[in-house]
Amino acid sequence: MEQIENNTIGEKIFKEVLDNGLTVYLMPKETKKKYIIWSTKFGSVDNKFYYESDEMTIVPDGIAHYCEHKLFEQRDGTNSLDTLTSLGVDANAYTSNDHTAYLFECTENFDEALDEFMDYVQNPFFTDENVEKERGIISQEIMMYDDYPEWKLYMNLMKAMYKSNEINIDTAGTVETIQDIDKEKLYQIYDAFYVPQNMILICVGGFDVDDMLSKIKNRMTMKRTNKSLQRVYNSDSPDIVKKYVEESKEISIPLVAIGFKDLFFYKKHNGEIYNSDKSFLSDDLKMEENNIELAKRDIAVDMLGDIIFGPCSKFYRKMYESGMITTDPSVQYEFSDNYGHVVIQIQTNHIEEFVQEVKNEISYFIENGISDEDFNRTLRCEYSDVIRSFNEVSGIGNMLVSQICKGIGPFGYIDAVKALDKDYLMQVLKEIFVEKNMVVSVIKVENKNDLKYNIS
Repeated sequence: MEQIENNTIGEKIFKEVLDNGLTVYLMPKETKKKYIIWSTKFGSVDNKFYYESDEMTIVPDGIAHYCEHKLFEQRDGTNSLDTLTSLGVDANAYTSNDHTAYLFECTENFDEALDEFMDYVQNPFFTDENVEKERGIISQEIMMYDDYPEWKLYMNLMKAMYKSNEINIDTAGTVETIQDIDKEKLYQIYDAFYVPQNMILICVGGFDVDDMLSKIKNRMTMKRTNKSLQRVYNSDSPDIVKKYVEESKEISIPLVAIGFKDLFFYKKHNGEIYNSDKSFLSDDLKMEENNIELAKRDIAVDMLGDIIFGPCSKFYRKMYESGMITTDPSVQYEFSDNYGHVVIQIQTNHIEEFVQEVKNEISYFIENGISDEDFNRTLRCEYSDVIRSFNEVSGIGNMLVSQICKGIGPFGYIDAVKALDKDYLMQVLKEIFVEKNMVVSVIKVENKNDLKYNIS
């Protein structure tokens, strides 16, 4: 068993690759809680692939999420989520753009919960009847999200930013696309993606490492596969689709999201931009680690968001004192294998003025640079945030799954924050926050069509 230790925070993670190819990470902590999360690198963007065939397989949008719902179904008619809940454990599952995860947390009945947990993930039971039963439930979920203003704001932003990238796919699909999902397609994607080499299992909490590894091995029935799998992502252009998009909803104050497309992800594959005549083909069934560049870029954007738009910034004070904003702007960086973007979100009645002020402030920092005081302050904050992220067991587990699926090692963010300097922050600022790669999405107040926004 490999021991990965970080002296900066005094934490250890134990890593073991089982005979079947599954990678297990165990992180003991001084607590009564145990948190386990089992993830496959298969998300909403993975709708095209080659699997043991020269013919490309295309599956309906939303199938990863549909599979997540149905994996709890058991042959005896019970539902594993209900069984786990009855044991007093907090169980759940989720689907993201690039992975699907199943999890539970408890202080008691861990062994009984682990029996159920490892059984249902490894033994799918899809029938015509239970697949059809789920269709109405997921349709209702999709329609609920369609009415959610923040979600529409985000999805409209993605469609304005990307022409054909799979990030435009709603995680749950659409009411129309899920009509094409059947048991055969669910078994097809399970066989292709729910294989040990494409999965990671992480356990964090109060346990003996050797004992926990033994428990996992004794319940493991999945076999290694030698089958080939290649994911296919749509060709796309580095150019944005449109500068501005708007929609109306029943809200009291308009919502605005400003997006900046990061072209780094168009250049990292063989040093080329893949566009309309070249799709990105990902050779898989393996997990990569220690891509510190991605972690550095993520932290740099977080620091820039705080320096330029955070509560201590000149921008924030001006916006707040003028009444343009009443809450803190949210600045998020999202990335995966073939996309990356920054999203700045706020609620304001002053759309045009806010967007212009954002552009002005970015231009100011590009021209004048970042002060040593701002850099050192935000670096200390970032460093403390990274350290605090290793405090709570479920937070640790979720963080590790997300970053390992993106190719970042368990302590990658600690290594990254130590490697940052002001020159790198300026480099990221000039590469990402480019006006020609900027888009704006607005959710207007319904029945106030007289409000027109001129975003140039």
